[in-house]
Parts: sequence; structure tokens; C-alpha cells
Amino acid sequence: MTATAGLIVGIVWSMKALGSLEQQRVDENTIEMLLESSSTRHAKNSTTNTPTKNRSSSLNTIHNSIISSPPLGEPNNPILRVALLSQSPPRQVDLTGQASCINSNGNIIQEYNLQKIITRRHSNLVTCHSGQSGTVVVNQRPYSETIYFLNRGAGWIVINQLSLENYVASVVGAEMPSHWNREALKAQAVAARSYALVHLVRPADSDFNLGDTTRWQVYAGLKSRNASTSAATKATKGLVLSFKGGLVESLYASTSQIAAEAHSHLGASMSQHGAQELAMKGLKFNEILDHYYIGSSLARLKANGL
Repeated sequence: MTATAGLIVGIVWSMKALGSLEQQRVDENTIEMLLESSSTRHAKNSTTNTPTKNRSSSLNTIHNSIISSPPLGEPNNPILRVALLSQSPPRQVDLTGQASCINSNGNIIQEYNLQKIITRRHSNLVTCHSGQSGTVVVNQRPYSETIYFLNRGAGWIVINQLSLENYVASVVGAEMPSHWNREALKAQAVAARSYALVHLVRPADSDFNLGDTTRWQVYAGLKSRNASTSAATKATKGLVLSFKGGLVESLYASTSQIAAEAHSHLGASMSQHGAQELAMKGLKFNEILDHYYIGSSLARLKANGL
């Protein structure tokens, strides 16, 4: 995905060398990301209060997308597509509230026929929308916004299309206990948003940006989104980790030991339990991020979005 205008930067891998992040470009191509020109440095003396994973970078794309391009989304809040690999193939689908589904011809599918369709083996595309107050429940797990049931000839895969900020609020609750310190949750929100944005511009597949498992970062739909995770996401809206004008693919793991074992070859990685310990000692989220991603800074998505 490209931006309509803005600063041209390269994706940055998290790489620790001589105590700082070193810039590593994925390839010679550059990407356009709309970041504010001035970054907010999160040094340890900052008082800013701005509101076991081996995370794979990509999959080989061997087919053309059959889903139309997603809308750009609201300012500071682009649209993301997440493959619900943990829920694929779908065994049971239920609709609640105003949720509805249509087939590839635009015809409405009744709920009792939906179950019959996803048991068929031929290629097909079903699009469901949750509506304002409804949900699309896949294998007893509720999701909101748009859900695609896609069969490219090799079985059904479920894809959730939703706004970046709603995605981040769910990831925070899936990756970190929601009762933890608010500053730790905010640090997790920034890390999750930065990681997601890297895969927004470097998608894993032609039909989705990343998956919902520990291969990327855990996403559990509405199940893991609550008041605490939403508050942490809102307080850091639009904030990402940057290094020399590029996005940092902010890796993290449960503990420092796991982070070192899983990501030492890549470099900087945040310990989630360590983030909680630092937050309990009184450190703010920007100080926690500075502790783990040495040399990086906070940048904000521009108001006109991606």
C-alpha cells in the first residue's frame, strides 16, 4: 500500500549493534509512510505522557488477490487485513445483531445457508459485515467490522478487515494481561502498532497483511479487547517507533530470556514481563520503549493518514 503523499522512508528491522538500532532495509524499494516530520524522542529523562515468538516477516505470494482493495480508512487509522489462521478452516459461523453476509454476486446469504456454503470445497468468496452493533462469530469467537470467508481452491481461510486502532486494542489484550500497569499496556500498544504498520506496507500475502498467531502477533478479535486495552490504545493513537526516518519492526516476547533466544539474531526486543516490572517502578511507556529499543524515537502518523 502506498500513501497519497508524505515522507519516503524505508522499513527498519529491529537490529541492536553497539547499543543502538542499525537501519536495515528489506530491499532496494522504498515505501511511503505519512509520519510527522518531527519525531518525539523518548529519552529516559522524558516525562512525555502522550496520549515465545519467532515472528516471520512474510509468506511467498503465489496468486493474485481476489478480494477488492480495502478502503484507506480514517485519518491516523488505516485499514488492516488479518488472516484468522487460528480459526481456519471455519467450523461454525454465527451472526448476531445487525451482521449480514453476501456472496460474490452481491446476493444476501441467509445465516442457515452460510454453514452449508463453508462446507463446500470449490472456490468461493463470502463477505460479512458486523454492522454497528453486531458480530460475526467464527468458531465461537466474535469479530467486528468485515469478515471474508475465502476459498482459493485449497480450503477456506477467514480474513478480518478492520481499523488499525481496533486491531491494536485486541492485540494488547491478547499479548499482555489487561490488568497489568497502564504504562506497560501503552508500551505494548506502540510496539504492536509499529509491527502491524510494517506488515501493512509489506504484506504477508496478496489477500492479507499478517496472521493472528504467534508467528506474527496474537490477535483474538473482540475476545481480548476491553476498556483497559482500548484506553492504552487511545492514549497512544498514531504513535509508532521510528529510527532514522524509518519504521521499526518492534519485536517482543514474554521474558528477556525468550526475547534473547528468539530475536538475538535480529537485535532489539522488548520483554513483556520486563515492561510490567519497569512500569511498576514508575517508568512511563516512552521510557520503557527507550529501555528496549535503544536509539529509536516516537513518531506519529500524519493527520491525513495513509
